[in-house]
Amino acid sequence: MPNKHEIMTALRQTGVIVVVRTESADDLLSVAKALHDGGVKFIEITMTVPDALGVIREAVRVLKDRDVYIGAGTVLDAETARMAILAGSSFIVGPAFDKGMVDLCRTYGVLVMAGGLTPNEIVNAWKGGADVVKVFPVKSVGGAEYLKAVKQPLPQVELVPTNGVDFETAASFIKAGAIAVGVGNAIVSKALISGKEFGTITANARRMIEVVRMARGRNSA
Repeated sequence: MPNKHEIMTALRQTGVIVVVRTESADDLLSVAKALHDGGVKFIEITMTVPDALGVIREAVRVLKDRDVYIGAGTVLDAETARMAILAGSSFIVGPAFDKGMVDLCRTYGVLVMAGGLTPNEIVNAWKGGADVVKVFPVKSVGGAEYLKAVKQPLPQVELVPTNGVDFETAASFIKAGAIAVGVGNAIVSKALISGKEFGTITANARRMIEVVRMARGRNSA
């Protein structure tokens, strides 16, 4: 398993985490490959997906020779985090701060992202040991302007906004100071998965990677 420093470096470089939510685990390996083909290195499979641990385990096995990090999302407690890590997850994401989950990840040396929305929740998650704080649901409190306002007094806290991130808003979040953006439906919707539109998923991924690159003032490779 790659070390935490390596993963944080890759996160800063690419700036996109794709969150995969679906009611069926069918085709998720093809989805992961399609995302990687589009330049995405961080794929978060939520624990709401049927047999999420099995999907994570198989994705890690199949993509082991590719430059990609498979993580577990919607992790609520230490027990689930441990099972996800044993399945091969490179990072763990929770919608809120759970001390047991964060402590467990730190024990294993695995990057952990805990959720927070208010300044108090964000600071508590960071002081509690989260490597990155997932600002969720950021759309409901003002989007990029809110993130910018929070980031100003907290430049040392790495933030990843989710909810309301799409091709039109992603650049503003990056410019507001986000280390990365968490994106779901804009890249890989349930309709695209069920329709097996893997080419479209790859194109969406490539487009989002370019949006983030341009927002950071970088030219295409």
